[in-house]
Amino acid sequence: MRIAIIGAGCSGLTAIKHLVQAGLNDIVCYEKSDQIGGNWVYTATPGHSSICKATHTISSKSMSQFSDFPMPDDYPDYPSHQQILAYFQAYTEHFQLQKYIRFNVAVQQVRKIAKERWHLSLSDGTEAEFDYLFIANGHLSIPRHPDWKNDFSGHYLHAHDYKTNQGLENQRVLVVGAGNSACDCAVDASRDAARVDISLRSAQYIIPKLIMGKPTDTFAATLQWLPQRLQNRLQKISLRIQIGRYRDYGLPEPNFSPTQAHPTINSQIFDRIRHGKIHPRSAIQGISGQTVHFTDDSSQEYDVIIAATGYTISFAFFDANFINWKDAAHIPLYLRVFHPDHPSLFFIGLIQPQGCIWTLAEAQSQLIAQLLTDKIRLPGNWRESAMTEGKNWAQQFIARPRHSLEVHYYPYLKSLRQIIKSTNQSSK
Repeated sequence: MRIAIIGAGCSGLTAIKHLVQAGLNDIVCYEKSDQIGGNWVYTATPGHSSICKATHTISSKSMSQFSDFPMPDDYPDYPSHQQILAYFQAYTEHFQLQKYIRFNVAVQQVRKIAKERWHLSLSDGTEAEFDYLFIANGHLSIPRHPDWKNDFSGHYLHAHDYKTNQGLENQRVLVVGAGNSACDCAVDASRDAARVDISLRSAQYIIPKLIMGKPTDTFAATLQWLPQRLQNRLQKISLRIQIGRYRDYGLPEPNFSPTQAHPTINSQIFDRIRHGKIHPRSAIQGISGQTVHFTDDSSQEYDVIIAATGYTISFAFFDANFINWKDAAHIPLYLRVFHPDHPSLFFIGLIQPQGCIWTLAEAQSQLIAQLLTDKIRLPGNWRESAMTEGKNWAQQFIARPRHSLEVHYYPYLKSLRQIIKSTNQSSK
């Protein structure tokens, strides 16, 4: 049983660990860079990683650590990207994962061959065949650009390429979007820029990192035993107590529940708005030169636009006619992992959770490792479920491109664990 894994980021690392732990050792993980860490490897110039110099986690330490490898006691509630990378490096060393990774080797092409096997063409000129293929290359590396990108004559960049606020001194900056990247960029830019505006196309829940003295995700965890409707009500009440009304900050009020959209976790944005360092604007209607026209009939000139407009799902190593979800509203995968037409293909971390992604990638890896060692079985109707599950997830969120991979953290984690539990019970 030969297994290939594409990517040595958080998802690829935990996949290696759990496969080896299950007794599967014929594993090759291909990593195109010279080190582990994926998106958490900060570089001063644009590259694969989407993080900037000031990035910290938006999920807390206690909710972001692998189940059998806690983060150091001296880490803060919200670790920096340097600390997260150090954590993944320690995880890799502790479980001796390096020997399964081939660095500086990119997978250029993947073809499915006979007997559900996979043929890989590699950047070093070699080729290899495998029985199983794990896709763990992440989904935050190919920016989605707005239609008006080329209409702006000033300096345009996507949030993926934003690394530091150096060079923004005395510049008029517009950040487009209100997600986590947008707010991070706006806050960081506002420290030096002459003016920073942030354009919102629609209302967004922006949630402080601390609620009642606790990290937001640990506070939310204490409510999981309650019915969803009551959870939503309590979350709204706690937000009202913490920050007041969004319109007090010039932000639109959401008319949907907090769990219907991916939340933005940021405390500093409120402070910067109330101190006049960041100015909310309405959606963009059009751009001419350096002048941006907004839907409220106002306009403003800018030197720089930072577009935090999300990412597209891309697998450059697959033929476009094989798997192409670039514009998909939902993804037809069972448990966000198993493809109905390719039972030897697994996706790890191809999710956008309302919580930490790599703890869910760990659970995905545990499930697959048990499946490949015949300790569990998937339900008989898993292929049919794959076709409907994506639609069911999509119906739980507002129709936006960013929600094509969205999952509710605890219900999704529970669904992974239920497969293991129910299958083990039925086999007794």
